[in-house]
Amino acid sequence: MHLWMDISLLNLSYALSAPLLLGQDSLLNDLSSVNLLLYGNLFWVVCLYVAKPYVYTQTTYTSHRHLGKLVIAIVLHLLLMETLLYSTNGTMGVRENFVFISFQLFSGLCIAAHLVTILTVQYLQKAGFNRKRYAVVGKGDLTDLVNYYDHKHRDIGYQFCGTFEMSGQPPQIDHLENFIESQRLDYLYCCLAKMNREQVQSVIKLAERKKTQVCLIPDFMGFEVNKFNLEFDETYPLINVDPKPLSNIGEQIIKRGFDLSFSAIVMVLGFPVFLLIMLAVKLSSKGTIFFLQERTGRWGKTFKIIKFRTMRMDANEFGLQHSLGPKDPRITPIGNLLRRSRLDELPQFLNVLKGEMSVVGPRPLHKYDVDMLMQEASHDFQKALTIRPGITSIGQIKVGYATNMSENLHRLKYDILYLNTYSLTTDLYLIWLTIQVILLGKGK
Repeated sequence: MHLWMDISLLNLSYALSAPLLLGQDSLLNDLSSVNLLLYGNLFWVVCLYVAKPYVYTQTTYTSHRHLGKLVIAIVLHLLLMETLLYSTNGTMGVRENFVFISFQLFSGLCIAAHLVTILTVQYLQKAGFNRKRYAVVGKGDLTDLVNYYDHKHRDIGYQFCGTFEMSGQPPQIDHLENFIESQRLDYLYCCLAKMNREQVQSVIKLAERKKTQVCLIPDFMGFEVNKFNLEFDETYPLINVDPKPLSNIGEQIIKRGFDLSFSAIVMVLGFPVFLLIMLAVKLSSKGTIFFLQERTGRWGKTFKIIKFRTMRMDANEFGLQHSLGPKDPRITPIGNLLRRSRLDELPQFLNVLKGEMSVVGPRPLHKYDVDMLMQEASHDFQKALTIRPGITSIGQIKVGYATNMSENLHRLKYDILYLNTYSLTTDLYLIWLTIQVILLGKGK
């Protein structure tokens, strides 16, 4: 229904704009206008497919999400239409202001129509039209959770009608049947933690002769719900647990694909910068240009990390495990600048291309730091080892190079936060913050 309403409003917008800007009574009188109309309709279908403003379930729908995705589709539609005009270099014979005015008219009509639809539905739901009535079998934390969720998602139109406790006595089913009929329930949520197998079977058997739909709620209290997803075998359901970040194959493909493409772009576009830094390192101190050191990567496997050398070749003779900051006597004159700007990390894009690292992820650590963290925070650190280490991370941005155990633990907390909230958007945001550090030279 939404799609046909949008298409109608889109064509209406072009039809209303044509007499004012093109001096045409009908768009169908001109071939270029007909082509524009066809492209406009096709692009709108594509935008809806990408933004998915109408793809939702009753449990995921909110009016804010609906309108937000609709605005994304509208903006994307404008970009596609403008791209079409520029790519054809005016050969379509259509003026740009006609497209823009039509877009403004369509945007206003479309958003207004959807607002009216949403407000009308909400008004009808408040009046009791198509409102779904539900009750919960079993009392406790799960009952409060169900009520909180439905209150938070009031747009789905659910009405709480009370709770019902199963005492285990057979007559209880008769009381439940009377309760369902008196409350005219559409849904019955059963908290499995409060019911035994026989009680669940009796409720399902009761629902077979009633219009009430039964929903079984497993007890995930105390766990992060986003770690669970339900799969179906041929004969029984499976609750699949995702205790590790990036355990989803789709997320792994997206992250690895982004790492490869981003690293390749940096290596090509940044080649002149690489040459300048190589020359500066070579001229500022005697020794090699690159510094290779064994670090701990994913699943605890070691690899050789590649960096521009920022310390003297005899740095190991000082007997220091951690950097002392800008006043560290081992750091070369150009080394301080490279460290503050993070430019010494650039060669690690080679590690990314080799599959040893990622662009964003927990920093790979030296064995000395690994041993300390395994003693102080073994679980969190081993969790951080389940993904590839990164060139940059939120811990590296916030804390910088760790000079002691306290800073290592502080940085690890940020790394765990990243693991629990990973998304491609988060990676892009952290890369942007890292670019700011490079440009401002404010690395710690």
